[in-house]
Amino acid sequence: MKYNATSIPYRATGLFSALVNDYIESKGTAQQYVAYTPNMGGVKKAIAQRNFSAVHRKTLVQVLQNQYEKFGVNKEASSQLANDAVQANITLLKNENTFAVTTAHQPNLFTGPLYFFYKIIHTIKLAGDLKKQFPEQNFVPVYYMGSEDADLNEVGAYTIDGATHQWNTKQTGAIGRMKVDESLLQLLQNLEGYWSVKQEGKWALDVLKASYKKGATINEATLHLVHLFFGKYGLLVVQPDDAALKKIFTGVMEKELTTQFSHAAIQDTISSLSKSYHVQSDGRPLNLFYLKDNSRNRIEKKGDQFVVVDTDIHFSQADIFKELHTYPDRFSPNVILRGLYQESIIPSVVFIGGGGELAYWMELKNVFEKGNVHYPVLVLRNSFLFIKEKQCQHWTSLQFEMSELFKSTMDLELAFIKKQAVENLALTDHIASLTQLYQSIQQDVIKIDPSLGDHALNLAVQAQKKLTLLEKKMIRAEKRKQHTSIARIQHLKSELFPNQSLQERVENFSDWVGDYGWDWVESILTHSNGLDHGFKIITITKD
Repeated sequence: MKYNATSIPYRATGLFSALVNDYIESKGTAQQYVAYTPNMGGVKKAIAQRNFSAVHRKTLVQVLQNQYEKFGVNKEASSQLANDAVQANITLLKNENTFAVTTAHQPNLFTGPLYFFYKIIHTIKLAGDLKKQFPEQNFVPVYYMGSEDADLNEVGAYTIDGATHQWNTKQTGAIGRMKVDESLLQLLQNLEGYWSVKQEGKWALDVLKASYKKGATINEATLHLVHLFFGKYGLLVVQPDDAALKKIFTGVMEKELTTQFSHAAIQDTISSLSKSYHVQSDGRPLNLFYLKDNSRNRIEKKGDQFVVVDTDIHFSQADIFKELHTYPDRFSPNVILRGLYQESIIPSVVFIGGGGELAYWMELKNVFEKGNVHYPVLVLRNSFLFIKEKQCQHWTSLQFEMSELFKSTMDLELAFIKKQAVENLALTDHIASLTQLYQSIQQDVIKIDPSLGDHALNLAVQAQKKLTLLEKKMIRAEKRKQHTSIARIQHLKSELFPNQSLQERVENFSDWVGDYGWDWVESILTHSNGLDHGFKIITITKD
């Protein structure tokens, strides 16, 4: 198959916030909320200023080695290429001239929506690009697994062939700690029926079945899955729900418990940011959770006590510090501190995130400074819209450009019928002539009786409204003539933007790998932007 890409500016899609558009275009005041510009110059500065202690490197390397050994992926002969590439990058992390390009995402069931893939592939591509640009340094791609997320409705669902499937389980708490149960295996069995008619990617089903074994945690299953898919590119998976990694972060968590510094640090930024842009969140007075067994609950300070919300657990300051240093894995940062934790345990110079993620991070520069944690270069993740051959043919037959895909259905219908109509459907010139006529009438009427001037003006307004209504009726009549093409526009829009959302936010990789095999993934890698910004529309045609 051939994969041809068209790039259009993110702003032209109308789907990204003003803050993100201004940031990637270096406009407005957006740049004052970050530490570096999202280009090679910014990365060069980040490399020069990125310090990561040898002790922390040693801890990270040991944790990664234990992770991969524990989960057994290094023992699978079928993934030897992945094992070798991953081990090579783990070894590189021991060196002070090795940095990470990091992305983060929850351990979505069966990878969830397409942008799970897009984030990871962008990370792999950019790490390779940076090695070419800065050959004296090493860059490893890292997927930070957001395993402490507790939103099962979002993480535990996937959509395939237009239908959404939800994991119904009685388990609670952090998603990553949940275990594969009968309910999840039933979903996998349902998926197997789908794959039976998608022979191109049948091997991908084998990967899913090898990863989601009954009794395995979602952490383990996701690591296994991502390793088998992307390990051959050297991708490292960091599973942060780990006592040794949390120990690195105890200083920041102790400061948060003592002073609640993060909430105070974000206020000035939010006040400034909100003057020009939409603000995401200002967090809470104390931005930590208590994570134990099957629960993840907020910690609040009430008087001289620390209370775990919705439980009977409470600590004095001395007791909570003892708990923190004895069981650091029982403490979990929320969205305000999560980025600080990530950057404390990974020697990143670049963080790749979606528009919403970048908007959050752009509120947090002061929080990073107060926590004495390095703030990375922020890069907007790649976005893609894939169009199959028949869809492409239909769109071309309608005489639309690819860039017009993001117009509303109503605007496309109107544009189409105006192009097809033999007669002019716009009465603009007539309305202008009518306005001039009534202005002339008004002047004559005023000469006779000034009080009649307003009446003449009112008649002009009524006449304009009637002509506007007539224009709408003419358009509707033309739509009826072009009903087949109008239906095609509506159908294409619903196919390419399921649930009136971006394809990448709804569909699962199974729809695409099932039809096109791993070549589809390689096409994403080929057309990935690195540090260039542009929404890619990719058309798929036969060779």
